[in-house]
Amino acid sequence: MGKSGKKTKESHRQGRGRRGSQVGDDDLPSSAYDAPLRRQEDSDGDDSDEAAAEDEHDGGAEASDRQGQWQVGSMPSKFHLYQLSVQSPKGDISYLQKFFLMYVGGRVPLHLQEDFCGTALLSTEWLRTDTRRTAVGLDFDRESLEWCLENNLSKIGADGYSRLLLFDGNVLQPNESRLVKQKISDLMQGLNVTSDDGSTETNSFEQSDSSFTKCEANSTMSDAVLPGRDIICAFNYSCCCLHKRKDLVLYFRHAFNALSKRGGIFVMDVYGGTSSECKLRLQRRFPSFTYFWEQEEFDILTRETRISLHFQVGKKQMIRHAFTYHWRLWSIPEIKDCLEEAGFKSIHVWVREMPDTKSSGNAKEYTADRDVKYEELQHFNQADAWNAYVVGVANI
Repeated sequence: MGKSGKKTKESHRQGRGRRGSQVGDDDLPSSAYDAPLRRQEDSDGDDSDEAAAEDEHDGGAEASDRQGQWQVGSMPSKFHLYQLSVQSPKGDISYLQKFFLMYVGGRVPLHLQEDFCGTALLSTEWLRTDTRRTAVGLDFDRESLEWCLENNLSKIGADGYSRLLLFDGNVLQPNESRLVKQKISDLMQGLNVTSDDGSTETNSFEQSDSSFTKCEANSTMSDAVLPGRDIICAFNYSCCCLHKRKDLVLYFRHAFNALSKRGGIFVMDVYGGTSSECKLRLQRRFPSFTYFWEQEEFDILTRETRISLHFQVGKKQMIRHAFTYHWRLWSIPEIKDCLEEAGFKSIHVWVREMPDTKSSGNAKEYTADRDVKYEELQHFNQADAWNAYVVGVANI
């Protein structure tokens, strides 16, 4: 999550750009690009894995499970609100596993790298799914990475610190990124412990098969001994933070080189449609707050736009511009061309058409049909709104 006020070259912007704001009771335009929270009765009678994965990707059930984690009348963290309203890690993981088994196969994917990871919610959920799994998170927003350690990783348990490494750095220069915090075994290694009989002994930890090789504090990614990643992902449209083609190709090459020599996949998401190329204001209601998405005017010459996310908690508590993004919207043909140039052997596109944003007129809510699932397509006619996974396959 890059801060929008950070003075870096535009080509090196990355992550979900952010700007903090004051809390006030200003009026907000209707905005947010997502489906509303599903009602509980909608899920009755539907127990298929695919429907469950789609529901999780919409974030409905998942967000509902995480509601009520702050006291009434208090203002929750903007990171917490973002995770509740935007992210759906269980659904994404379901698709990541599906893509890996379809296009690589032969083994269970264990090693994940989440680029533009922000609070690394996806990575921490990945660790929950299998005790053998490891994850690497990369972002250049230190605040969000430290928030992850305190709020997400802390809920995994002590072994989570040995299976997740978070690096602070630029995705265009990943080897120069630095470890955010020592894992728990590093912090405890060498600690003198007094036993019940009064004797003193030095604490030590066994290195399990699922743990990373010990990394020193402030190590760079190039210093760390990391396994080849089975899956690398860049979600929440984060690749749109890279505005130049050469930077997109460079990033894809870094991802390609970090994948396992036994084969792996790179997965990113992208959105588009006629509604993405104009001013757009949408919102999504949750039991405890409302999430707003606001897209400013779209420049057809540069394909650039600005996105702002706002949150309303209660009737008067507002966080305006909690997160801001300056994006260059890449088309699927452009992305496929860059992936091929970076070395990926095959590229697959899975598309989901979203409902017409214009059909609801002045309605504030944006409603998606949960039965519309992602499908692998070779051709797709233009629509008002669509989301897609783009999968690059690296087989040796």
